[in-house]
Amino acid sequence: MSTYRPLHDGWTLTQVDGDIAGVAATVPGCVHTDLLAAGLIDDPYLDDNENRLTWIGRTGWEYGTVFTWADDGHDRVDLVCGGLDTVAAIELNGVEVATTANQHRSYRFAVRELLREGENTLRVRFTAPYAYAEARRAELGERPGAYDEPYQFIRKMACNFGWDWGPTLVTSGIWRPIGLHSWSGARLAGVRPLVSVDGADGLVEVHVTVETTLAHPVTVTAEVAGIGSEVTLEAGERDAVLRLRVPGPDLWWPRGYGGQHRYELTVRLGPGAGTGRTGTAGRDEVAGWDGTTGRGTRTAKTGAAEGTGETGETWRRWIGFRDARLDRTGDGFTIVVNDVPVLVRGVNWIPDDCFPARVTRERLAERFGQAVDANVNLLRVWGGGLYESEDFYDLADELGLLVWQDFPFACAAYPEEEPFASEVAAEARENVARLSWRPSLVLWCGNNENIEGHADWGWREKLDGRTWGGGFYYDLLPRIVAELDPTRPYWPGSPYSGAPGLPPNDPARGTIHIWDVWNREDYTRYGAYTPRFVAEFGFQGPPAYATLRGAVSGELAADAPLVRHHQKAIDGDAKLLRGLGEHLPQPRDFDDWHYLTQLNQARAVTFGIERFRSLAPYCAGTIVWQLNDCWPVVSWAAVDGAGRRKPLWYALRRVYADRLLTVQDGVVALVNDGAGSWSGELELSRLALDGQPLAKEAVPVDVAPRAVLRVPLPGAVAVPGDPTAELLVARLGEHRTVRFFAEDTRVAFPAADYHTRVSPAGDGLDVTVTARTILRDLALFPDRLDPDARVDDLAVTLLPGESVTFHVTTDREFDPAALTAPPVLRCVNEARA
Repeated sequence: MSTYRPLHDGWTLTQVDGDIAGVAATVPGCVHTDLLAAGLIDDPYLDDNENRLTWIGRTGWEYGTVFTWADDGHDRVDLVCGGLDTVAAIELNGVEVATTANQHRSYRFAVRELLREGENTLRVRFTAPYAYAEARRAELGERPGAYDEPYQFIRKMACNFGWDWGPTLVTSGIWRPIGLHSWSGARLAGVRPLVSVDGADGLVEVHVTVETTLAHPVTVTAEVAGIGSEVTLEAGERDAVLRLRVPGPDLWWPRGYGGQHRYELTVRLGPGAGTGRTGTAGRDEVAGWDGTTGRGTRTAKTGAAEGTGETGETWRRWIGFRDARLDRTGDGFTIVVNDVPVLVRGVNWIPDDCFPARVTRERLAERFGQAVDANVNLLRVWGGGLYESEDFYDLADELGLLVWQDFPFACAAYPEEEPFASEVAAEARENVARLSWRPSLVLWCGNNENIEGHADWGWREKLDGRTWGGGFYYDLLPRIVAELDPTRPYWPGSPYSGAPGLPPNDPARGTIHIWDVWNREDYTRYGAYTPRFVAEFGFQGPPAYATLRGAVSGELAADAPLVRHHQKAIDGDAKLLRGLGEHLPQPRDFDDWHYLTQLNQARAVTFGIERFRSLAPYCAGTIVWQLNDCWPVVSWAAVDGAGRRKPLWYALRRVYADRLLTVQDGVVALVNDGAGSWSGELELSRLALDGQPLAKEAVPVDVAPRAVLRVPLPGAVAVPGDPTAELLVARLGEHRTVRFFAEDTRVAFPAADYHTRVSPAGDGLDVTVTARTILRDLALFPDRLDPDARVDDLAVTLLPGESVTFHVTTDREFDPAALTAPPVLRCVNEARA
């Protein structure tokens, strides 16, 4: 039998060697959120309050609670710590239990002998993160990095120390659940299923580790889909492997390629087996911390493992049968699932909040829904963040979103000496085992940009022979993955060309990151790249108006100090304006700046994705930087720090659709990433700005599934008589793309003229706009009137006589005149008027 008791109540927070004491604390949580709840600090996300909170990361903190305990008759009681951030000393009833120094690990400590009948005192004292990291730096020697912060000297979420999209808010706290696990006889100390496919059969190889106090054998059983296996462990034996072969299971597929079929796998100590049910639901009865393994999982109704007699432990998860590998043919980089190449339409994922304990399953579900609705099929968990929560991977499994998991190393040279070598090995072993059965996880990646930094950013000279992390990426991590999770590939880093001696960011090999565009070049430079796989690229834009207004209490102006505080990129404001180039006019005021830079972000990323998708299958994927933000900021995200969708999100939805029409250098590329063929008559029209046809051509086309067809533009439509007064329209069925022959700053747009109608509709309003003149990138921003309002589409180009209906979700009444006039309703014509 076993029981699990959370210890989440009655905590207080005290500043070590300071004046703050006895503050009510929330566990799981962190110091910043506790101080904020107590009214002792201002909101770190508002204005420039962040600047006045750096002392928190340079201060030691102690969490303490008193709980009652009564002897429950169990042989063992373990203190299970799901996550401690970061350098901690744990004390129970005045006795030090252990010290820790890794946010990326969980811990289990035997404490039965330290517990008392009645009241017990538990304290967790955190060393200041800066003090620890700076002491390790002084001991081991400097290591270069992208930022002047010591994040590589502590096993902690690197972006806590600030990034070019994030604030410097260095946290401490009990950030994942903590509790007591009482057990007798035996417990499942580890369950690591390896799930694969062999021909038409599914294979499950369940590696089990048992901890026992018994002097007699114990039995381990496993069952899935009605197939069972049993192993008896003799006294003194700890490890067992159970193998199950499931005939003809339905496979798990990425979204867009098939269903996400999953089967319940049950592992038990003692007699009996599970039901072997099949399904796609995947949620157990109650979300809680797994008292069996001490890792973040969902368990039975008690919040711990089920009791089944003397040995009393049961482990249940929903697994999916699928095969994942990398196809490196011709130095390429193609993710293959169930022997089918997947053309990746990806986004990079960063921690969704600077304080991760605030990220709930519901919040993740909203963010994942936004990814799915934007036609994304892969999330890359970036290396400056975390191994994510069980809820994160559960949702990916359920929705068919592939996961590329970086190990948490980013943009710095990392020391390989102790204590880091042992900590890295321990965290990697735990998390590889924890995630080994996840069908959504298709790739382990050693780091973000560290191999490139060592090769190309002048690190070698600065290191002068000191370690930099290469031993982790080329030796330790691949060995751990090969041992614990041989069912999926490992890649040493990104960018990476496939071998240590090759230039790491070579477009012709492996994965590349493209950052010359944002930093130095016009976005049309994407057209000069012919890459195999683009794992990072992007362009900045401001957050939604309501998000920025909620984060800045003062003046909203592009050059206002408080607005600039929410721009973390070096020369970011200048790059935003320079990036407009000749594409869009320079802004006259804040409203222009906000609309035009948001629009330019969407256009830049669209241009890149269209280029790269048109190269498929040679280019096997793109991963945009980035899906989400951790706070309100001007950044590369498609969804801002308040969860609002930026124009980039709407652009991703279009450009990541299964079917895409794009004009590339005199060619119409028809991208068909659907399961069926795409055929019909491709209509090509050269029009005057008033909509009058100047030339038309029609070409019959038939695009095979998962293929690209390139159709040369006929001369009659390809060459304009007056580039400033004409445009090209390509149409195939319901799909249409519009291309102008000149940049918008040179096109002779007429003054915007249109008719509007506002009417109640369902959960909000319909706003219908009928164009009397051409309307370039018409956009509606209802959050300027109601921060909770949302619109279903954005940046639509209308030809004269065409109409579009925007649906606004809101529970407020609007003045129709305000809803249908600038700055709420905008188009490029109006910006140039």
